[in-house]
Amino acid sequence: MNLFLLMMLSVCCIVVLFIKIKNNQKMIVALPQKGRNEEATLEHLTEYVKQALHELSHSQLADVGLHEEEYIRKLNQRAEMRRALKECISGSLNDKHYVKKLITDLLIHSYGLTEKNINESIPFDRLDQLDIQDRFEIIFYIYQQQFGSEALSKLIDTYDLAELRKVAEHDSGGYYAISAEDIEYIFECEYRELLFLDKVNIIVQRVYQHYKGFSVVDDIRDQQIDGVSAGVSGVLGHEMNHIPEVSFQGYQDFGEYELESEINRNTESVWIFYKGKSIHLSFLSFGSERELRRVCQNIYKYNHPGQLSESKGYKVNEMKDGSRVVVVRPPFSESWAFFVRKFDLPSATLPKLITGTNSEMVIELISYLMKGCRITSVTGAQGSGKTTLLMAMIEHIYPYHTLRVQEMAFELHLRKLYSKRNILTFRETDHISGQQGLDLQKKTDGTVNILGEVASDEVAAWMIQMSQVASLFTVFTHHAKTFPDLIFALRNSLLKVGMFRHEHIAEEQVASVLNFDIHLKKDADGRRYVERITECIPDLKSSRSGGEAFTYRNIIEFRSGMYCWAAPISPMNQREMISQMSKEDASKFEQYVVSYWGSEHVS
Repeated sequence: MNLFLLMMLSVCCIVVLFIKIKNNQKMIVALPQKGRNEEATLEHLTEYVKQALHELSHSQLADVGLHEEEYIRKLNQRAEMRRALKECISGSLNDKHYVKKLITDLLIHSYGLTEKNINESIPFDRLDQLDIQDRFEIIFYIYQQQFGSEALSKLIDTYDLAELRKVAEHDSGGYYAISAEDIEYIFECEYRELLFLDKVNIIVQRVYQHYKGFSVVDDIRDQQIDGVSAGVSGVLGHEMNHIPEVSFQGYQDFGEYELESEINRNTESVWIFYKGKSIHLSFLSFGSERELRRVCQNIYKYNHPGQLSESKGYKVNEMKDGSRVVVVRPPFSESWAFFVRKFDLPSATLPKLITGTNSEMVIELISYLMKGCRITSVTGAQGSGKTTLLMAMIEHIYPYHTLRVQEMAFELHLRKLYSKRNILTFRETDHISGQQGLDLQKKTDGTVNILGEVASDEVAAWMIQMSQVASLFTVFTHHAKTFPDLIFALRNSLLKVGMFRHEHIAEEQVASVLNFDIHLKKDADGRRYVERITECIPDLKSSRSGGEAFTYRNIIEFRSGMYCWAAPISPMNQREMISQMSKEDASKFEQYVVSYWGSEHVS
């Protein structure tokens, strides 16, 4: 009897253990099942992937029935999955590829995506039913297979898509746009038969970009372009009801009007910044304002910068790949919008940035300004290349100098370019102002101060003070259009913060600090070049007589498509530059002066 009870108890234990093992296995591998009559539409595929990845990343793991090594392995796999699902929205290509591989495995091995049902999501077998986004993504995929991150630039250059388009026959201006007609034409020229895996990859990207990615700009953001933005054009959804039947578009003289059906909505606002040109991808749409808002709420989240809210209507941050992202929302802005600016670090060298006839004289002069420890500003309009040039200039500062950098958002990434140098960057936060960051730099053994942008009166005033006593020299960027504008803007900042009360004294302080200004310009075709390099010469005698506290002269100018000498560097600046250079560089600099200006101009 006792033996019988013991046997029954053993059987019960085995059954309970078996049930636990099965239940544990279900928690590990159980995934949503596809319905029998469910079509493999993009919506169904996306929903399936969401549920499946949620199950995989949140299922409870127990060690019943698993060896210790297997249990630890599964724990690590789940932890890696969770991390990748969080980080893939931060601009990390590795995490993005990891998540896309997960989606591929789910769709093929769990959902059951096959040659028979794959055309239910995108009609690859019925080309006439492909919409414009389908056609673009197919061509884009084909180019990506061949050119990788240069696919979009190759596509644009091959079909001259960055050429100016005229709005009207008699219009002297124009705009840059890539239209649906352009994509239709390219599709006819480039389409080839796709393999099953090609189709899967295209579908996986579509699912990913609506689940974790940045919608229609997801793959575009990863390309080697200058930037991408959205939400910056078109009529808002709630305003469409107030649009008259015929909408005046500003071309009354030529009779150019647009029907309501042709008016761009803000969801059709995708713009790229390419070779200095802002190009509208008018054929792409987010589909809904909700989708645009979703992207805006996710694209800035790297390193937890804080919440975008009605009270804090903008965020400036960087992404994991080093690009800068700015996001705005109502009521601070009229609509949700974002701006991603990318910086090509490998191309941040002076020879790559400054090209054209006689460009070597510009490159050499900038190099000597850095070796000669000249306080130098880089000015120009937005998009003219100030930040990228500043990156390249750092190479020519002697490596033994310690650098301290102040930025609004991390975008110079100097330690990636010059990893063996003593460089530390600070930025503003919600609780630490730029002024406080600059004050702290005094206590960090910095020799050279780099300011990503002098954008406020406080920072401008501190920069002047710091350049006088706290550092060997300073390099900064500013948006001034002319050299006098730069001096007056800095002077006015000193007055606004209360450092000085008299204009002439404030102006004298600025003129005595600033040595050179490198002004960049971008022409109508998007070409960037150094328009001039200007030397500032203090003129205290004129200031004391009621005149301006400075004179200035252009050392180099860009004329008729080439760089030309305008005037020699003053003897005072020559002497001070030579005193800061090594003997070898000082000798080369003297030869440089002689070769262009003659021996009589050598100080």
